[in-house]
Amino acid sequence: MIPRFRIEKSCLLVIDVQGRLADLMHKKKHLFNHIITMIDAAKILGMPIHWFEQYPKGLGPTKPEIKQLLTDSSYHEKITFSACGADDFIGQLKNNETSQCIVTGIETHVCVYQTVIDLLTNDFQVKVNQQAVSSRVKSNKRLGLHNMEKAGAHITSTEMILFELMKTAKHPNFRQISQLLK
Repeated sequence: MIPRFRIEKSCLLVIDVQGRLADLMHKKKHLFNHIITMIDAAKILGMPIHWFEQYPKGLGPTKPEIKQLLTDSSYHEKITFSACGADDFIGQLKNNETSQCIVTGIETHVCVYQTVIDLLTNDFQVKVNQQAVSSRVKSNKRLGLHNMEKAGAHITSTEMILFELMKTAKHPNFRQISQLLK
């Protein structure tokens, strides 16, 4: 059964969209546009955002066009591939009674995959936005999505998850979210 995500139980994760590696992603412009849309939507909906950098001294900072949107979000530096290895990240989710995670970022088959597996192991419900994740090689993205789905994550898209969160066209933020999707 696919769980319905609710705004008050959900958070957005933005994983490792950094430096030269981000520039090597398959369909990077498409990827960046969907991550930006998800960040903007999470802000409009009042959802917590957690963003991660994998060893920024080596990989470089988060792409400026994405980082500038994350100033009021929870930052986590990590050296583990899984974002769940970042200091007290899981504790923060549990303290905020967050039980549903929407995942975006790179690379699908490494850091995103390992994060999703660890979230599932810690009893979180997980949806991976297939439009807002990528790898350098398309087949690695496909493999990562396939394995996450087999493990129990649900694959979604930007429009699908945002309309799911709002539930109705009468949602007070419906017009703002609809504008993001044009």
